[in-house]
Parts: sequence; structure tokens; C-alpha cells
Amino acid sequence: MLASARQQWLASPRRDLMAGTVVALALIPESIAFSVIAGVDPAVGLYASVLIAITIAFVGGRPAMISAATGAMALLMVTLVRDHGIEYLFAASILCGLFQIIIGLLKLGRYIRFVSRSVMTGFVNSLAILIFIAQMPTLIGANWQTYALVVAGLVIIWGLPRLTRAIPSALIAILVLSAVAIGLNLDVKTVGDMGQLPTALPGLHLPMVPLTWETLAIIAPVSATLAFVGLLESLLTASLIDDITDTPSDKDRETRGQGVANIVSGFFGGMAGCAMIGQSMINVTSGARGRLSTLWAGLFLLILILVLQTWVARIPMAALVAVMIVVAIGSFDWQSIRRLRSTPLQSTIVMVATTATVVITHDLSKGVVLGVILSAIFFMRKVGKTLSVTEVEEAEEGVLHYRVAGQLFFGSADLFVASFEYHGQPRRVILDLAQVRIWDQTGVAALDKVLARYRKQGAIVEVNGLAQDSQALVDRLGQPPVPA
Repeated sequence: MLASARQQWLASPRRDLMAGTVVALALIPESIAFSVIAGVDPAVGLYASVLIAITIAFVGGRPAMISAATGAMALLMVTLVRDHGIEYLFAASILCGLFQIIIGLLKLGRYIRFVSRSVMTGFVNSLAILIFIAQMPTLIGANWQTYALVVAGLVIIWGLPRLTRAIPSALIAILVLSAVAIGLNLDVKTVGDMGQLPTALPGLHLPMVPLTWETLAIIAPVSATLAFVGLLESLLTASLIDDITDTPSDKDRETRGQGVANIVSGFFGGMAGCAMIGQSMINVTSGARGRLSTLWAGLFLLILILVLQTWVARIPMAALVAVMIVVAIGSFDWQSIRRLRSTPLQSTIVMVATTATVVITHDLSKGVVLGVILSAIFFMRKVGKTLSVTEVEEAEEGVLHYRVAGQLFFGSADLFVASFEYHGQPRRVILDLAQVRIWDQTGVAALDKVLARYRKQGAIVEVNGLAQDSQALVDRLGQPPVPA
């Protein structure tokens, strides 16, 4: 256990600290922007990012992943804040955390593996597009100095690694462009223009809401939605980081950890959050692999907004836009475009539908849920078509012998029933089901229907070779034989 802890915390401290520094700088404008989306003071988003990042570093299941206030969660809070006030938001954040802890204790997080690769690709591509689109307000209508700084930032971020990787190129870009903007007194939008930074540490704050069933009825639907969307984004991001770093993560621990982090945030004046794919990508592409990077991102963010806020407020937004554009381009799975001709049509439909839905609605849950549903439909259709019923020749007159293979469930039940010959008044029917698996009540009902049709004609029906688990299902759910 000690060796594992050392590996997760101290395997590469220098790279973790450097990467966490870049993440903290990029978190400031995003946290403020998400606060604006939710209709709350910038301090709420900043406090949430600090608290969630620090907490998840200890209790999360995916080292090097960044969790903080996010746009996906902020969008779900707008109506609650508008109609009932910020105190109800704090209460909803705490309840959201409780829901997530319960889901983690039930060990449901592991089922993220049932999300198909096509949905994952659509998820990643849609987020890359949304990250890029999110930079447009800073660029549209900006002066030439802003564009010049963005181009310079892109050159530094992409060019510096050719010379050295000792320091993350994104950090160098932010420092150089800040120095240029301040030194030349350029007329460009800065972090300070996004909103007022807080000046005090977050303090313990009990939500000032009445402890009544009415309050629960108000916050429970919002909390449940926040819990679902937050876990969906967090677990998909964790799977993505797993692939990039070729390391495993504990999805159930991550689920519980997200809940703990959101409870802490709610009790200290922050809003609920979740994993951030953009910041997580910045972190791992900057070389981070351990929990120290996440912890330092939260701690350094706190230092920035409380101690160095005068300087932080002067960072040009163009520098951070350049970083996020690189993240968006790097996150997009360009190979998925090149593979369109060779990829099965169903997989392409799932990927495109997921991407388009997320981009159009700006709602990750809608896109991913649609993708999962489409994947399930295509899978069931494909599996259903694999069921085959073959008639075996019999020397004896009046005997029908069928050999069945495949999966018998609601998706293949109709095909199963229609595959038999019911005319000719057979005396005896043999069903060889050794290669069949029956999965549900619809499959059992389909078998009952075939048996009933033959028995109604006076035939003796023999069912041979049914596997033990399928036989148990038939015995429990099937209809008793109808007398001939």
C-alpha cells in the first residue's frame, strides 16, 4: 500500500507541479465563466474549483484527473438559482454529493465499461468542438493585438517542445504573453475583466434553507440530475485518461470521491462540479501522472486568487485561449474522420449522433444517453439476427427435427417463432437447443409459443440439450404444457 501511495503521489513531482501550475492558471477564467452561467458570484465557482480539486486529489479514483466547477453542471443550476436563490444551490450540491456516494457504495461506477467506443469517440469529439467554440467570445470582434497574441501563443505551445520539454510549453506561453501584454500595455481583454476575484478563504457555511419536505422536493430533482451528469462526465473522462496514460483507475472510488468533493464544496460556499476533460487533458499532456498535480492545481489556484490576484488579473485572455485551442485540437480524434469509410455504418451513426447532439444541446448527458441507446439497439439487432433454426433430415415419416443456435431474447423472439414449419400435422417434433441461450421472459414466451402450436396439432415435442441456466429460466417463467 505504501509503494502504491508513493507511486500515485511522488512518481514525478516536478512534472506534476509544473502541469498543476498550468491547470490552475487556466481554471481561473473558466471558473468565473461557469459562475456567470449559473447566475452566481464568481467566488462561488472559484471556491468550488479549489475545494473540489484539493478534495478529489485525496479521495478520487483517477490520479492526474482534474475536477472542478464545470459548464455542464452550471447549466443545470440556472433555473434553481433564479427561482429559489443561491442557498438552495448549496443545498442541492450537498444532496448531489450524497446521491453520488450512494451510487459509489452500490458499485455502479464500474458499468461505465458498457459505453461503447463509438460513444466515447463522439463524447471526446463533441467536447473538443465545445472547447473550441467556448473561445469564440474572446476572439470575435477582438483587435489585432489579441489575434497576434493567440498566434504567438500557438507558436510557443507547438514549437517549444521541439527544443525542450523541461517546462510545459503552455506555462511558458502564458508567462511570455503576459509579460508582453503588460510590458507593452496592450489593449486586450484580461482575466480581471471576467469578474472580481475573491479576497478571503472560503469558510464553513451551512445552507440557509428550511429543513422541510418542500425543500427536498425542490432540490432533489436538480441534485439527481447533477449527480448523473457529473458522474457521466467524470467516468467518461477517467476512461479517456486511462487510455492516454495506459493506467487503470477505480471507477467506484472515483464515484464516491466525486460525491465527497461536492459535499465539501456545498458546505464551503461552492457549487457542485465534476471532472473537466479540457483541464485533465492539459494536465496529462503537460506530463502529469500523479495525484500531486491535482492537489497543486487546487492549492495554487487558491494562492493565485488570494495572494497573486493583482498579477493574475492582468493575464491576457488571449494566452489562455491559445492553450484551450491547442487542447481542443489535441482532444479531437482525427483518426475517427479518416476511419469513416472502414468503420461499420452503425458505429458511424452512433458517433455522429452523439457528437451532434452534444454540440447542438451543449448537454453531455443527452448526447451520451442517445449514443448508448443507439448502440444497444444496433447491438440487439445484430445479435438477434445471429439466431438460426436449421431443419435436420429425418428418415422417419412425420418427424420434424430442428437444430437451433444463437441468443433467444426479446430482439430475436419473433425470428425464432417464424422459423418453424407448423403445417403437415407432424407426429413428433424434436428441438435441439444445445447451442441456444435464453435470456429473458420474452425468449421463454417465444419457446412456449412454438411448443403450444405443435402440441395443439397433437404432436409430441421433445426439447433437448437446453443449458442449465436457460432451463432454470424456463422452469421459473414458462407456462405449463397444454395437454394434447
